[in-house]
Amino acid sequence: MTRNCLSTMRKPSLSFLFLFAFILAAQSQITDTTIYRIVEEMPRFPGCEQLDTTLEVKNKCAEQALLLFFNRNIVYPQVARNEEIEGTVVISFVVEPDGHISNPKLIKDIGGGCGEEALRVANAMNDALDQAGLRWIPGKNKGKTVRTQVNLPIRFKLQDPPDFVIIGLDTVYVVFDDSLQFNGGPEALQKVLKENLRYPDAYKDSCLIGTMDMTLRVNPRGIVKVIDLADYSNLGPDFQWEAIVAAGATWRQWTPATRNGKAVPAPYDISLTFLPEGERCQQRIAEWEKAAALAEEGSRLYNEGQKDEGLAKLTEAIELFPNNANFLYLRGQAYLNMDRKEEACADFRKVNRMVYIEVVRELLPLICK
Repeated sequence: MTRNCLSTMRKPSLSFLFLFAFILAAQSQITDTTIYRIVEEMPRFPGCEQLDTTLEVKNKCAEQALLLFFNRNIVYPQVARNEEIEGTVVISFVVEPDGHISNPKLIKDIGGGCGEEALRVANAMNDALDQAGLRWIPGKNKGKTVRTQVNLPIRFKLQDPPDFVIIGLDTVYVVFDDSLQFNGGPEALQKVLKENLRYPDAYKDSCLIGTMDMTLRVNPRGIVKVIDLADYSNLGPDFQWEAIVAAGATWRQWTPATRNGKAVPAPYDISLTFLPEGERCQQRIAEWEKAAALAEEGSRLYNEGQKDEGLAKLTEAIELFPNNANFLYLRGQAYLNMDRKEEACADFRKVNRMVYIEVVRELLPLICK
């Protein structure tokens, strides 16, 4: 990536969050022309499909890639620069089943030409991606691609965007020439993690189930440090420690990221799931499967227009696993799309107490009184 800089001018730094509302499954037809606002699998900006086998990693990478696309292509309007206008523009567009986008619209503007500039870049996206041989990964419901609406806030701020951020005492690059790669690829990484992830001995009879996401900082020598850990089911420190140990088993098995011709420390996201073993925990595993099925059915009913029935199923899933941040986030998104902000706020606040999710942190001040 190249940047043109003028010493007497400040350039914009852009950040965004996706306000996707999504569900686990939905009935769709090949000829379905419905524009969905909640889908099982959210659309993804291209370029990240080979990085990891988990949706969480792909989604986060896609968000960073989309940010970079806008960061490279937006020209801060001179009127907005002269008047020192900063703020958030919100646009929407539809990701079509063929991977192109359509119907870009301006939902919120801050003036000074910022809204028009955001739309200009959005309208140019199809041609830019086609020239690179890329297209969006479309949204999916029950395994079928569907038309999906995306709402995208874009923050205009008059400052130079850095190549790196400081997390604690650690420098972590967020702009690369070559991205960080695990030696042998994603499948080799998953094999190492699986081989080294242990269910804590002290909890063998607890039948606890849950998923954790971690962000690793990998330095140029391949030394790994966990800089963020999200325990979605509140499994606790013993499980967190085992997740960290599994991540540590990847030491010195990385090809480092590069920036401006040198190796640099870079982040990498992984996801780990703890499942108990033994006959004693079969009932709890069955309850987990039931909760997942309830969430799936509830999402399907909601998407088909049976919103009250769908919410009831989601609530049943939450009653079985009240500390599951994923179920709570799903129901919160459903409430938000029904404009039931108070109930959405309650669910998002619970999620926020359990785990740090940037999208939730961004939503809370917008919807909560």
